[in-house]
Amino acid sequence: MTLLLSSRSPVPAEVSTELQRVVQRWRQLPLDRALTCAGRVRALIQSLADQVAQATGVRPSAFPDCGPATLMDQLTVMVYDASAAALTSTLAGDLAGLRRELS
Repeated sequence: MTLLLSSRSPVPAEVSTELQRVVQRWRQLPLDRALTCAGRVRALIQSLADQVAQATGVRPSAFPDCGPATLMDQLTVMVYDASAAALTSTLAGDLAGLRRELS
């Protein structure tokens, strides 16, 4: 059996660009600043998880807190899931706002 997988991402280009900017900015933050901003990042991740759960008919649950080192990976996954669920209308703006808060 052969599976054909599409390499095309559901993440729109403008959302992908903003996500890359957030990740790059996060990597530049001093640890104390990252720790201060971690709650805001977690809030966005949880909001996306809740929206995806609602859109897909899955029961919402708390997103796991795996520490600040994993936040950008978790955010990337949730951006992908939100895009796959067609929840992108405010996503680029949400990411841009997060990036500004990280400055």
